[in-house]
Amino acid sequence: MTQQSMTQQSPTQKTPTEQRRRTKILATLGPATDAPGVLDALLRAGVDVVRLNFSHGDPAAQIARAEAVRAAAERVGTEVGILADLPGPKIRIEKFVNDKVQLRAGERFDLIASEDAPLGDQHQVGVSYLGLPGDVVPGDTLLLDDGVVQLQVTAVEGQRIITTVLNDSELSNRKGLNKLGGGLSLGALTERDCELIQVAAQLNADFIAVSFCRNAADMNEARRVARAAGSSAALVAKVERAEAIENLVEIVDASDVVMVARGDLGVEIGDAELPGLQKKIIRVALERDKVVITATQMLQSMVSSPIPTRAEVLDVANAVIDGTDAVMLSQESAAGMYPIKAVEALVRICLGAERQFEHDTDFESAPRNLQRADQAIAMTAMFLTEHIGVGAIVAMTESGGTARFLSRFRGRAPIFAFARDGGARRRMAMMRDVFPMDYDSRGQTPRQAARGSIRKLVEANLLKAGDRVVFTSGEHMETHGATNTLRLLQVGEDGTAEGLGEL
Repeated sequence: MTQQSMTQQSPTQKTPTEQRRRTKILATLGPATDAPGVLDALLRAGVDVVRLNFSHGDPAAQIARAEAVRAAAERVGTEVGILADLPGPKIRIEKFVNDKVQLRAGERFDLIASEDAPLGDQHQVGVSYLGLPGDVVPGDTLLLDDGVVQLQVTAVEGQRIITTVLNDSELSNRKGLNKLGGGLSLGALTERDCELIQVAAQLNADFIAVSFCRNAADMNEARRVARAAGSSAALVAKVERAEAIENLVEIVDASDVVMVARGDLGVEIGDAELPGLQKKIIRVALERDKVVITATQMLQSMVSSPIPTRAEVLDVANAVIDGTDAVMLSQESAAGMYPIKAVEALVRICLGAERQFEHDTDFESAPRNLQRADQAIAMTAMFLTEHIGVGAIVAMTESGGTARFLSRFRGRAPIFAFARDGGARRRMAMMRDVFPMDYDSRGQTPRQAARGSIRKLVEANLLKAGDRVVFTSGEHMETHGATNTLRLLQVGEDGTAEGLGEL
């Protein structure tokens, strides 16, 4: 089922096969998506946000891809968010004389942290992070190539780290390096990242992802640089370091979106700890009203296979059932043989998992002593939705804040978020249960906006006569953070909204 066809369904009259997908889908762009027609097909298949991986390709290529996305979205008739993913301080080994070597368990292998390190061979190779000798001690385990190669530090002599190979393996050029358990001191935002934030601002990215963030200070610095560059993008914290787990709450609070970046995180903390931490990160993000993405190897087999494995299906479904807002494709869509089939598989899996999702909003555990009116309105709207049978929630919003608060409750009714600002609509495209729609309420009273927006949903066959609707807005329209009014409405026979009550 394509995204285009889903927008023609009524949330109050649906069979299981017509279910409206609530979990959002991100797809990484790359060589596989550059072929003519592929990008349009991805958007029709259901992609809500595209990811530009700034670790690969030059700025001109990324700007060209962003322009292609905007053009494709206009052709398809949808709005798609753009996420610019910064490379961050990824530590890599340097190159070998013959591109790769075979390592044997028990042999000595040295890492050289020097700008003039020679090309690598069977016995040594350079590393990109010159501060590495100060971050390791004998007994530490270093993991290369996502943990495929394991080295144990035996000594540190100046710029040279002497290690013992722990397993037979092949090692090739420019593979990544992690320290088991974390503890590397390099910061999250490099000079190159700051330059690329300027590129993200130039292409009008809706999200900027900060790789390898350690704490709130890293996220605050990224936000400062982004705003100075003129970007209003939402900031995404990629949780992929052991230190980030220790500082999880402060990182979540300093971010707009949190990504469970399972690749490097799994390497640093170990695979056995990853499932529980994924659930914890999702839970903390939702508790603190933040959007959360689950990423990395969700359908990895589909890089070369047209169908996913059962284990991958269960992995994606579990993330959906845990409450993630979005699931992400990386290599599957960027360089795989079946990018469109991978998106279609995610759509099927998300729909299947959502049918099993139990909507049981726990108002007892909801936050108390709310400081914002829009948060209180969101909680009230969800309470009504759960107890009196509501076909939809309609939220008039300027920035998307009300929609985000509504989305955190994971209620039964779809949330139609009307905004005149395209950036706000694209940022809401990441929020589970939220379906952003274009509407310009300037010059209208809240009652006029209610009638206009509900009529638009009726005309799109998304509501019908007799449906109850919870409508939220601000007493003063076009004001950020001003949602303070809730109305319970019913769709009349002529498609207009009839008031049932106001709070």
